[in-house]
Amino acid sequence: MSYFLFRRLLSLLLTLLLATIVIFAVLEIVPGDPARLMLGINATEDAVAALREQLGLNQPLLTRYFSWIGGLLQGDLGRSFTYSSSVGELIGERIWVSLPLALLALTLSTVIAVPVGLYAAARRGRASDTAIMAATQFGIAIPNFWFALLLVYLFAIVLRWVPAGGFPGWEAGIWPALKALALPAIALALPQAAILSRIARSALIEVLGEDFIRTARAKGLTRSQTLWHHALRNALIPVVTIMGLQFAFLLAGTIIIENVFYLPGLGRLVFQAITQHDLPVVQGTVLLLVASVVLTNFLVDLVYAWIDPRLRKTAQ
Repeated sequence: MSYFLFRRLLSLLLTLLLATIVIFAVLEIVPGDPARLMLGINATEDAVAALREQLGLNQPLLTRYFSWIGGLLQGDLGRSFTYSSSVGELIGERIWVSLPLALLALTLSTVIAVPVGLYAAARRGRASDTAIMAATQFGIAIPNFWFALLLVYLFAIVLRWVPAGGFPGWEAGIWPALKALALPAIALALPQAAILSRIARSALIEVLGEDFIRTARAKGLTRSQTLWHHALRNALIPVVTIMGLQFAFLLAGTIIIENVFYLPGLGRLVFQAITQHDLPVVQGTVLLLVASVVLTNFLVDLVYAWIDPRLRKTAQ
């Protein structure tokens, strides 16, 4: 187990290092001068040059990269070009919108997908199974922002049950805050629920065809006993894997949904920073989102190895 953990931890660190290089390099080749954008088109060359020096943009590329890495190792993500605060403070303020939104979406996705997938697998080939597969295919094909627009039209404009956008803040109370996050969470959850339900169905169908399931039935166990005591745990291995990855992608997916619903989260922060060419904010936020994906994948590997010891033996 220690060798397995070491390999996964080394892979995590190397992936994060590669991510810092890619993020920094991509933002460097994006056209536009942050100093000129901040000062406006009428700014003089001397004023632009002075601001570039103040922001450190006139330093060599490698110097700026290693300076950024050095700050990251000390927990410093840098200072925003356009906000009067550090990138860490901005992320700390916005993450309390994005994180609950992603967790709520993951909960909804799991609550919907796992029972639906298991139900479809238990009735494989029947009309109900066919209908569920058609519905999930539709859910996968439709982008989540289309779901968002449909939900806004139906529940906010026609029925007026929930607000169309905005966020009152957690200080306004848990219920108003959750009410504001309801439609965004549903819009995020539906496509992921469609994917997860198909995976749960396929996994259970595969497990039900294994020899140990036939052996359990031959020993006199009923179909429900075999399903709950033997098949379900093995079928949940790929489901748990996908759930972990879905959380990370849901957190990254808030970039679109938060702008549809005008939520003051990480997604809206990075979108505004891109339009303002605020490089430190974009770098810090994107790196956080990438790190959440990589770290979640690392934790999923550990859970996977705990559920299925064969994975640890293979790694050794």
